[in-house]
Amino acid sequence: MIKPVLQDDAFLEDVSQAKKTPDQLHLWWLGQSGFLIQCQGQHLLIDPYLSDSLTKKYADTNKPHVRMTKRVIAPERLDFIDVVTSSHNHTDHLDGETLTPLWKANPKLRMIVPRANIHFAAERLQVSPDRLTPIQADGEAIEVEPFTFHAIPSAHESFEQDENGDHRYAGYIVQAGKWTIYHSGDCVPYEGLVERLKRWKIDIALLPINGRDPRRGVAGNFTGEEAARLGKEIHAGMVIPCHYQMFEFNTVSPDGFVHAVEHVGQNYRLLRCGERLDL
Repeated sequence: MIKPVLQDDAFLEDVSQAKKTPDQLHLWWLGQSGFLIQCQGQHLLIDPYLSDSLTKKYADTNKPHVRMTKRVIAPERLDFIDVVTSSHNHTDHLDGETLTPLWKANPKLRMIVPRANIHFAAERLQVSPDRLTPIQADGEAIEVEPFTFHAIPSAHESFEQDENGDHRYAGYIVQAGKWTIYHSGDCVPYEGLVERLKRWKIDIALLPINGRDPRRGVAGNFTGEEAARLGKEIHAGMVIPCHYQMFEFNTVSPDGFVHAVEHVGQNYRLLRCGERLDL
C-alpha cells in the first residue's frame, strides 16, 4: 500500500508550519479528488474522502474498493477547517464518515454543495438543509473570506439536472487571495467548458485523469490526455492530476498524463498523497 509523504502528526505539523508564510498559497493532495488549501491562515477542504466507507460498503461485491493509498489524516483531527465543498453526491466526494466527524470538530464549518443536492446531502450527513450553503452553476458567487466560490456545470459522462434545471455535478472556481483554482469534480470534456473557464485566469487546475471504462464500471472522467489538453486550452498556470491511486479497480498510471502535458507544453505538478505545494 502507498504511504503518504506526510501522515498524521507529521501532516498536521506541516500544515502548522505553512501558516508561517501567510503570503503564500499552500495546497495538499489528500488522495482521490480531495485537497486542503490554506490561504491567509484560513483552510478550505475540497471533496475530502478520509475514511474506509467505500471499502466496507463494497467488500462483498463484484466491485471491491480495495484501497491503494493509506489515509493521510483522520477527519476529526482537522479541527481548523473553515469551509468544505462537495462537487456531487458520490461517496468519494460526499462522504458521511468524513464529513460528520469533521463537522463535530468544526462546529462553525461552512459547507457548500450544488443547490440540486441540498436535500440528498442533508440526509446523508443527518443535518438540517439550512446547515448547508447551496451554490448554483453559473450563478452568484459565494464568499467565505478569503475564498470566493463560483460553480460551473460538470458533465459526468453527461449533464444531470433536477426539476429546476440545477446541475447535480459541479466544478468549482475558487478565488483564494490573488490565486484562482479550478477543481472540476468528476467531469469529461463538453462543448462550452473551455469558454466558461476562460472567464478566469486559472492558476491551478485540479483535474481527474482516470478516464472512463464502462466495462469496469468506471464512470466518466478526463483521460490524462484530455486533462493536459484542457489545461493548455484554458492557459492554466499549472495542472495537478487527481482521482487515481485510491482504489485498485479505478486507477491509472499518471505516465500518460505526463507524456501528454510535456507534449503540448503545459506546466504541471505531480503531487504525492500528503505532499504540499507552495505558490
